[in-house]
Amino acid sequence: MRVVNSLVERCFAVIELLATEASAMRLGEIAEKLDLQKSAAHRMLNTLCEMGWVEQEPVTGFYKLTLRLAILGQRFLSATHLTDVCQPVIEELAAESAELVRMAVVQGETLTWIAQIQGARNGLKYQPEMVARVPLGTTANGKAYLSTLDPTDAIRIAINDGGDRDGRPIASVEELMEELKLTRTRGWAISNEVAEPGVVAIAAPITLEEGKTVGTVSVAGPSSRLTADRHEKVASSVLSTAAQLGELWPLRQRYNNEK
Repeated sequence: MRVVNSLVERCFAVIELLATEASAMRLGEIAEKLDLQKSAAHRMLNTLCEMGWVEQEPVTGFYKLTLRLAILGQRFLSATHLTDVCQPVIEELAAESAELVRMAVVQGETLTWIAQIQGARNGLKYQPEMVARVPLGTTANGKAYLSTLDPTDAIRIAINDGGDRDGRPIASVEELMEELKLTRTRGWAISNEVAEPGVVAIAAPITLEEGKTVGTVSVAGPSSRLTADRHEKVASSVLSTAAQLGELWPLRQRYNNEK
């Protein structure tokens, strides 16, 4: 349960909740999850409906986000030229690995998915829903990002993140610290059927020349294909791609300057 105070914070909390759930929700459920009185939540939702951010289903009366937030997000992402610069590189990794490749960017103390390319040409394909927030303590991308931080900050952020989207908690603090230490040493992280049963993912941080971590890139696929004998080879490809992305990252600013 999350406690929110100011009116602005409450409005954004409603939007974030509806975006996270990605489905229509009852008024009572929204009020309960945000620790709001039903009357206050109802007023907030009515205002957001009037502004075009939220809509109420006529049959059930449930509330859900409109596409306005998604459209604004796409406009902003397009304006950064980030995908323009990075797309060819992740497409190359997808073709080489023949698995799903995803890229996430650092937003404050979180990771947000911004791109994915399916490289599997036939057979079983891992194609998850593109939920914005990346769980940090259980995913390969999350652990790759956390490994670049001060260990104390990494553990704090992982605990505050609250596990994955299905409610699975992070490993014990001791286990996570050891895993982040190993990730830091070899440069890549792995989630072997931890974040999702039957799925293996290998990720590396995208780091700029001055050492700042700006995102992560990963390869993920069914555990029946991403077997242990492929881990090192895939990890090498992911590390190479992360290095290329780190070199290309500053070019998006050049795009903006040339406009």
